[in-house]
Amino acid sequence: MGAIRTTCAYCGVGCGISATVTGERQVEIRGDPEHPANRGRLCSKGTHLGETVSLEGRLLHPEIGGKQASWGKALDLVARRFEETIARHGPDSVALYVSGQLLTEDYYVANKLMKGFVGSSNIDTNSRLCMSSAVAGHIRGFGEDVVPASYDDFDEADLIVLVGSNTAWCHPIVYQRIQAARATRGSKLVVIDPRRTETCEDADLHLALRPGTDVALMNGLLAHCRQRGLVDQAFVDESVNVPEGFWDALDAGTDLWSVAKTCDVSPADLQRFYDLFAAHPRTITLFSQGINQSLRGTDQVNAILNLHLATGRIGKPGAAPFSITGQPNAMGGREVGGLASTLAAHMDFAPENVARVARFWGVKNVAAKPGLKAVDLFRSIREGRVKALWVMATNPAVSLPDANMVREALAACPFVVVSDCIAQTDTSAFAHVKLPASGWGEKDGTVTNSDRTISRQRPILAPPGEAKPDWWIMTEVARRMGWKTAFSYERPADIYREHARLSAYQNGGARLFDIGHHAAIGNAAYDAMEPWRWGGTPFADGRFPTVDGKARLVKVEQGPVAAPLERWPMTLNTGRYRDQWHTMTRSGLSPRLARHRQEPLIEIHPKDAEELGLIEGDLARVETAQGASVFRVGLADGQRRGEVFAPIHWTDQQSTGGRTGLLPRPLVDPHSGQPGFKSTPVRVEKFVVEWRGFIVTRTAPSKIDSAYATRVRVPQGWLIEFSGNGDTATLVRSLLPKGEYIEASDPARGQMRAAVLDQGRLVAALYISRTGALPQRDWLIGQLEAAKAESAMALLAGRPAKPAPDRGPIICVCFDVGMKQIMAAITDQALTSVEAVGAALSAGTNCGSCRPAIQKLIVETKEVANG
Repeated sequence: MGAIRTTCAYCGVGCGISATVTGERQVEIRGDPEHPANRGRLCSKGTHLGETVSLEGRLLHPEIGGKQASWGKALDLVARRFEETIARHGPDSVALYVSGQLLTEDYYVANKLMKGFVGSSNIDTNSRLCMSSAVAGHIRGFGEDVVPASYDDFDEADLIVLVGSNTAWCHPIVYQRIQAARATRGSKLVVIDPRRTETCEDADLHLALRPGTDVALMNGLLAHCRQRGLVDQAFVDESVNVPEGFWDALDAGTDLWSVAKTCDVSPADLQRFYDLFAAHPRTITLFSQGINQSLRGTDQVNAILNLHLATGRIGKPGAAPFSITGQPNAMGGREVGGLASTLAAHMDFAPENVARVARFWGVKNVAAKPGLKAVDLFRSIREGRVKALWVMATNPAVSLPDANMVREALAACPFVVVSDCIAQTDTSAFAHVKLPASGWGEKDGTVTNSDRTISRQRPILAPPGEAKPDWWIMTEVARRMGWKTAFSYERPADIYREHARLSAYQNGGARLFDIGHHAAIGNAAYDAMEPWRWGGTPFADGRFPTVDGKARLVKVEQGPVAAPLERWPMTLNTGRYRDQWHTMTRSGLSPRLARHRQEPLIEIHPKDAEELGLIEGDLARVETAQGASVFRVGLADGQRRGEVFAPIHWTDQQSTGGRTGLLPRPLVDPHSGQPGFKSTPVRVEKFVVEWRGFIVTRTAPSKIDSAYATRVRVPQGWLIEFSGNGDTATLVRSLLPKGEYIEASDPARGQMRAAVLDQGRLVAALYISRTGALPQRDWLIGQLEAAKAESAMALLAGRPAKPAPDRGPIICVCFDVGMKQIMAAITDQALTSVEAVGAALSAGTNCGSCRPAIQKLIVETKEVANG
């Protein structure tokens, strides 16, 4: 079998992949040079997808009540319980909670089943958590959820503004494309983010604004443009509706000094931003979760759209607002109507749309109103109004805000079904029925990326065990509920054709989303489909999908900025790490990806840490009104004072701490229903422990009885960090497996070291200290891979007889290059560029995800050398 062209499993960039099967559950991954999204480049996560296709942790058979069952029994039970619940309590008593990990064909069947045949709009998606404010903003401003930009616009832009986006980490291929445009075109880069992230390292300007003040910033910039005569009046007159009093309202509090004070940035930096915007009409404003995940996210989106509409920076090469999505098929879900707030094919619940969809699907009881959005859905489950729930390809017990409430809801729900490829997740622990779904590499269908490019997802491997595609599972349930004809699909192409027909049905140009030319696509043509983008260059003709053909400026006001609370004096921001993905059910299987961040850190400004008595490597308890969790402390100069940052990835499957989902408030944007993950009031305090330790082991224990513990994948095993109080004897016995046992203890110094071998091979090595001094991990991890471990003395010492140089934290996971190696090379070889470091160490020459970090090290090393 030759290389198979498919699409990456991770973010919304939608990179093309060339995958070659090299053995049983072994795949070689390369970037697809022909794919327009990435042109052959892949980030660290995509590059190491091959490490995640094993059968480790897979759900291989249906389960009922935790016991293996046949597909027939499981499907019969799901259909019967849903039918009984609907009959007794009505269609709104059941719900589906789905995911941007589904393919478009899966999404279409789910939406049709719920809205068309069950007759309820209680289907929502984890995309509600990442981009629903962009959807609401697009609809308010444009009349339809259309992203009016493409990646090609970066090549034409003279100014690129990144707002609330750590692009270098979260969308590395886009960031590399931006950097390439800057190198060839000289484009300017402005980053607007409360944190100084790696995205900021090479920017022309970084505005570290106060969280939640984006409306003030964009309104101020628009007022400045109006004062300088930069409003495109001809375009506005022809193509934009301006509500009465819009300009008068804009004038209030938008002078330079007032905006600078509100945003907590210097007037000089603010003026520089204004001048850059004024001087470069070809402007792309790319925004992501920092804008969307806010209690006023929709208003923030519309403030950006207002700016582009009023200045005519839309529908032209290199000029547009650009919402970049977080998941591989969040856009496909939006297209089919997978959100509770939309009907289907970019239609809302207007009576004529409901009637149109009913005619198309041939049913009478199409849902006529929006359903419950994610947070409200789980609140309704807990309150007993929703009595049957089907969760697909997502982990709401971790990812939703106030995760304790979500778990209470799942525990209280009379019937919970979970379709997943992973057997044990925090959510599946509450399932009455588990259904084994195909995972990435086994799926067949399409996805749509952030710039509206539809790509084929092609199967690389056969589904293992009894795993089935999600569309097949739902189709079988629908047939058992009596709708055999409407769900007679035999292959994904059947579903795609119907989806395309619906997009064009009685459309007549009213909606830009129209892929009707694929309504009769043949099976062979579907299989061979090349990536293509629908919608052309939206709004290039100055016409918008509204009744009068005009876009709308939307009045948005800044509103008060929340002041610190006495009990919760700091503000929590949450987000992603460079090399991990969502709740790590996939990326956590890769030893290489684990090297970048091995523990969940609470990142805090050094001066705040000093006031709290915290130092690097301490443990800290982070508490909110909703819950609390323990994190490792990481000092970060890039944090604003009074603010902290935590990653979203860790779950009960990996850690007793780092449970960020327990912390945010279940408050949402009033328009989009998207939770405000970016500004939760918190209290941070030192978490005192008597001892700290770690173990490298071939087999991870099922439970670790200590105050704090977290584990990550390493080659041939696991690295587990733990800390606690009291006696350690019971913990040691529970962690160490049987075998040839060696030990060295020093009670006076509070140290204990032990190892277990099997015929000379290391099985496990454990180290505990009450003073905090512990061996470096790298060499011991390497011993798990060795055919024969080094001497007992070396193992107990935790280092070889001739110690290797300390490489420091891993910066480049592709070539396993550490921070200290890079800094030494910069100093010793007088390296002055990322390219020079790559030539010397190979770091940054593969996926390129570490290039911003290397650039930062070059700058920091120069600063140290210059005193």
